[in-house]
Amino acid sequence: MAKLFICCLAALCAVAVARPDQYDAAAETRSFSADIKEDGSYQYQFDTTNGIAAQESGVGGYYASGSSAYYAPDGQLITLTYTADENGFQPSGDHLPTPPPIPNAILKSLEYIRTHPHQEERQGGAQVKPFKPGQIYYNKN
Repeated sequence: MAKLFICCLAALCAVAVARPDQYDAAAETRSFSADIKEDGSYQYQFDTTNGIAAQESGVGGYYASGSSAYYAPDGQLITLTYTADENGFQPSGDHLPTPPPIPNAILKSLEYIRTHPHQEERQGGAQVKPFKPGQIYYNKN
């Protein structure tokens, strides 16, 4: 069952990056391998005659890392690398959009905040008593 899942995943990746022209319609798989272990770890890789390639390894439901590559219609090689873990999906590739630079005014204000602690921090911080189960606190004002 798990091997079927990996095979379907690999086929889905190939379809997702394939171009609909005639050259791609005649593409064949050059190599394919998949391995799933008892501990839930897995790895797969494939490549096709039209330049599509992908590989991934990980532990199901916890961690994955891999890459895929294909040629865009203009002939440019598109490469994507990624990791997916407790921090989410983190892709990397020259074709991905990047955020604009942070404006200097914002950078200056962040630096000011970092170098000027809050008044409470300068005075030794607020005194917070730890909560003890069953204890009742009264407002003394």
